[in-house]
Amino acid sequence: MSVVSADVLPGGALAVEEQGAAELSPRARLWPSLVAVYRAQLSRARVARIPLLFVATFQSIGIMILMRGVVDGGGEARAVVAGSAVLVVAFVALNLLAQYFGQLRANGGLDHYATLPVPPAAVVLGAAGAYASFTVPGTVVTAVFGCLLFGLPMTHLWVLVAVIPLAGAALAGLGAALGLLAPRPEFATLLGQLGMSAALLLGVLPAERLPEVVRLARDLLPSTYGVEAFARTFGGDPDWALVLGDLAVCAVVGVISLAVATWAYRRAAVR
Repeated sequence: MSVVSADVLPGGALAVEEQGAAELSPRARLWPSLVAVYRAQLSRARVARIPLLFVATFQSIGIMILMRGVVDGGGEARAVVAGSAVLVVAFVALNLLAQYFGQLRANGGLDHYATLPVPPAAVVLGAAGAYASFTVPGTVVTAVFGCLLFGLPMTHLWVLVAVIPLAGAALAGLGAALGLLAPRPEFATLLGQLGMSAALLLGVLPAERLPEVVRLARDLLPSTYGVEAFARTFGGDPDWALVLGDLAVCAVVGVISLAVATWAYRRAAVR
């Protein structure tokens, strides 16, 4: 058997050069990739997360029933209802997302996403959006139940259309960052639980009853501004400028937290 060099074959060298110069297919654009990841995460997590959503909803409703014995009405009732509604968002978007990314990093799931031609931001935003979407029914049910329990008006419940995605983005970005930066999945679970506990204690309890130091910590929690925006709408004549200001803070924090989560994803994916 004889071996013939590629140089003596007709057009052999040219074919090799053309193959080497062939361009790779371009990476997928952000928006189509985000939609694809969102749909995949939504279908994947639907069965597993629905029971946990019921847990989050019943937890918030139980807290309102307990607080009904010590809170009669007024500003404190508004804080309890608003905080309990946003707590559903914190349970899913912060706690569960931190656990999900922590487990994804531990079991090598990030390697699968790293092989896909999708931008890192699409993975983070798609997963965050899917988890935040599960909070919509529970948040609405909690808000309606709270209004009936404390006798609050339901005229401006439509503001949840803005509160849920903005507070969800801020908390989901924080949860994803905690899960991706935690060295072990156990730490990711712990950090997610601590974050949800902070949202519970600092969001549901009326700010007037908290010490000054704790109030400062409350101001650093992203969910606080979603709670404040929602609570302000229960008044007879809401100050919409303050409501929009709180929602704007949620939006800014959401952009920052999702950017940090995207950076943490890139950092974890290359290790």
